[in-house]
Amino acid sequence: MEFIEYPDVEMMMIDLANKIAGELKTCLLEHDWASFAVPGGTTPGPIFDVLCAADLDWSRVHVMLTDERWVPESSERSNTRLIRERLLTGRAAAATLVPLYRDVPEPEDALADLEAGLAKELPISVMLLGMGADMHTASLFPGADRLEEGLTGDALLLPMRAPGAPEPRVTMTAKVLKGAMSRHIVITGDEKRAALESARGMAPEQAPVAAVLAGTMVHWARD
Repeated sequence: MEFIEYPDVEMMMIDLANKIAGELKTCLLEHDWASFAVPGGTTPGPIFDVLCAADLDWSRVHVMLTDERWVPESSERSNTRLIRERLLTGRAAAATLVPLYRDVPEPEDALADLEAGLAKELPISVMLLGMGADMHTASLFPGADRLEEGLTGDALLLPMRAPGAPEPRVTMTAKVLKGAMSRHIVITGDEKRAALESARGMAPEQAPVAAVLAGTMVHWARD
């Protein structure tokens, strides 16, 4: 793990967006397309605001979420809605969205189809992850119903239900997360820095983010 501390959040978001853009450009020099996995939630929004204007061949970039809440895109809790509004705009509107949601009642109803779509994108070229104060990443939550399978199994995607999560989720598994060619975690604030330090000495079953720290660049600024 490489830990990078920034003097402020705004600088971190700009620098990280530019770094990701550079990695995508490099990938496109060597491959027909680049796959780019991103988190939902509020933290990465400013990164998306900068990245969507990056001068690269977005028509050859395939964007996907690392996890999604099982809610329709019309919901304010939809991560798909977030990336459509803040990432897949401007120059980045030319990118292809690889979906992680279908309009069916439960994630199990669409899992095979979604997993088949993801399989075509592997290994993921560039991955951006977040981390919660509870040390979850993607939707690999402590105490989730299928956490062990998500950490050690061979599936690419899993439905996940966890205490405190108001709706089911679908998430990439640790197998997919760890297979990314380049991986970044972005966090802000003293609480999450302390959580990260704790996770480094814990088993993934208690701190799921620990499963993906090796080989990851962690970007932090005090909020």
